[in-house]
Amino acid sequence: MIRILIADDNVFITGGMAIVLNSYDDIEVVGTVANGQEALDYCLKTPIDVVLMDVRMPIMDGVAATQKIVQQTQTKVLILTTFDDDDYISEALENGAKGYLLKNNDPDVIAQTIRSVALNQHVLQETIFEKFRLQLKTNQNEALSPMIDLSPFTTREVDIMASIAKGLSNKEIGKVLFISDGTVANYISTILSKTGLAHRTQIAIYFLTGKIGE
Repeated sequence: MIRILIADDNVFITGGMAIVLNSYDDIEVVGTVANGQEALDYCLKTPIDVVLMDVRMPIMDGVAATQKIVQQTQTKVLILTTFDDDDYISEALENGAKGYLLKNNDPDVIAQTIRSVALNQHVLQETIFEKFRLQLKTNQNEALSPMIDLSPFTTREVDIMASIAKGLSNKEIGKVLFISDGTVANYISTILSKTGLAHRTQIAIYFLTGKIGE
């Protein structure tokens, strides 16, 4: 059973979401809170597998609460919000959120995303990731360099990062660069080691924005 906490200052959202999610056999909503501080306090006292975290809340917003919860507990955070602002997305992922999903998704999509996050997988909604891809395309059209210092990386490593930022899988990258899936994985491991990042989604955000989460 996946134990869920819902953090949202809209009682209609929390009430409705709790009813829907409790209808799944493997998900249990054990509590609801109205702001980030309450979410942190709850997670410090009660074992929670995944927090569904809104972004804009009083007292402490969801982005700040995500960082504190990830640092101080074993709870995983899934941002579930109506906002797809670039700054929110980047900062939430940098602060340790395992995923970023919009509330207008079908309940089955939300439930499946919860299951993935509970298994320590990272999930970024396709439409949100597309925003970063479009940002990269705009930069390329304007002849701008990526927002990072490329000097620590080989040409092939830069190619790998750019391909990840475009949303390509390891297999797709291998086909484009004419290398094996295993070689792609080795390059990704090297990039993660050089940057101190933890996963490929962070590589994409890093390449597109120049930001590295703590």
